[in-house]
Amino acid sequence: MSNLKLKDPAAHYLAKRAERLGTEQAFEVLVKARALEAQGREVIHFEIGEPDFETAPHIIEAGAKALHDGFTHYGPAAGLPQLREAIAADVNQSRGLEYRPEQVVVTPGAKPIMFYAILALVNEGDEVIYPDPGFPIYGSMVDYVGGVGVPLPLRAERSFRLDPDELAALITPRTRLLIINSPQNPTGGVLEPQDLDRIAELAVQHDLFVLSDEIYCRLIFEGRHQSIATRPGMAERTIILDGFSKTYAMTGWRLGYGLMPGWLAQHMARLMTNSNSCTSSFTQIAGVAALQGPQDSVDQMREEFRRRREVVITALNQMPGVCCVLPAGAFYAFPDISGTGFSSRELADRLLEEAGIALLWGTAFGEAGEGFLRISYANSLANLQTGLGRMSEFLKNS
Repeated sequence: MSNLKLKDPAAHYLAKRAERLGTEQAFEVLVKARALEAQGREVIHFEIGEPDFETAPHIIEAGAKALHDGFTHYGPAAGLPQLREAIAADVNQSRGLEYRPEQVVVTPGAKPIMFYAILALVNEGDEVIYPDPGFPIYGSMVDYVGGVGVPLPLRAERSFRLDPDELAALITPRTRLLIINSPQNPTGGVLEPQDLDRIAELAVQHDLFVLSDEIYCRLIFEGRHQSIATRPGMAERTIILDGFSKTYAMTGWRLGYGLMPGWLAQHMARLMTNSNSCTSSFTQIAGVAALQGPQDSVDQMREEFRRRREVVITALNQMPGVCCVLPAGAFYAFPDISGTGFSSRELADRLLEEAGIALLWGTAFGEAGEGFLRISYANSLANLQTGLGRMSEFLKNS
C-alpha cells in the first residue's frame, strides 16, 4: 500500500464526515481577487466581512503590556477569570441579563462556539433550523456532525427578518436546535422585539435550544440590541455567541466567547481542552481592556458604517435592475439583482473579471440567496463610490 499511487488520495483516506464540510466563499473570492491584483489589475474589495479600522490604541497597548508581564503561558480552558468576569458584567449591563462568570467560555474567535454548540447538542439525525441566506458555517457544521439542516428562508419583504409562522411550520419532533443571527450576515436584517417574543414562545413550547449569534450586536443603527435570552424561559436554553472581531476591529486577535447554562459551559470547556487547550492569554488581557476601556472607537465605527450605508443603498437603488432594502445592522448590503437578467453567481463572477469588483453571490449563503449579491461596506467611502460606479456602468452596458 505504501508504494501504491492513488488517483484520489482524499477519497481513499478521508473520513466520510470530512467530505461534508463546507467553507466560506469570501476567502475563495479573495484569492481570485489577489491573483488579479498580482497581474496588475485594480480590484475593489467588497467581499470580506472585516472592519477596515485599526484596533484601538489602548487595546493594543494592553496586549503588548500583557506580553511583557508574562501572559505567554497556558491559561484555563474556559478563559482567564478576569476576562470571564468582564464579559459577564458587560453582557449583563448591556442586555439586562444575569450571567455569572462560570457561564462564560472564551474561545479563539467566535466560530468555535458554533462548532462546540453543535457538537455538544446535535446527535446524528437531529434537525437544526438555521437562516437562509445565512452564515455558511451553520449548515456546514450541522452536516459535519450528521445532523439534518433545515433552512429557514429570509425574505426581502420582511427586511430579512425570519417569519415566526414559517419557523413554526418547520419544527418537528426531531428538531433539536434553532440558530438565529441578529443583526444578520449577509443581509443586515435585525429581528424586532415581537419576533423574539414569538421565537421564544416556540422554543419553550417545543423544548428547543437556541444558538443566538449576536456578533454584530454593537453595529445596529436604530434602537438597542435585544437578546432572545431575556425572554421568559430562554436563559436556560440559549447560547449567546459574541466576540471582539467586529465590535472592536480585532479580527486577527482571534477572541470570541459564548454565554450559556453552567452545565453546558462545563462541556464547552472540555471541548476547548480537547481542541485548543486555551485561548491566547495576552489576547484575553487585551479583551479586558476592550470591554472596560473607552468605547469611543466603537461608536465612531458604527457612525461611519451608518454614513456608508446611506451612500451604498442610494447608489444600488439607482442601478438598472437592482433594488435593495435598507439594512438595520452589521455592515452588509444584500441587493436584489434579479431584474438584471443575471444569476447571482454569473453577475458576481463577471463583476470581478470585467469590472474589478470582488463581492459575493447570494447563493454562497444558501439557496434562498439566489437573485442577490452581498456587498460589504467595510471599505473606505472613496473605494465604495469607485466600486459602485463601476458596477453601475457594467449594468448599463450589459
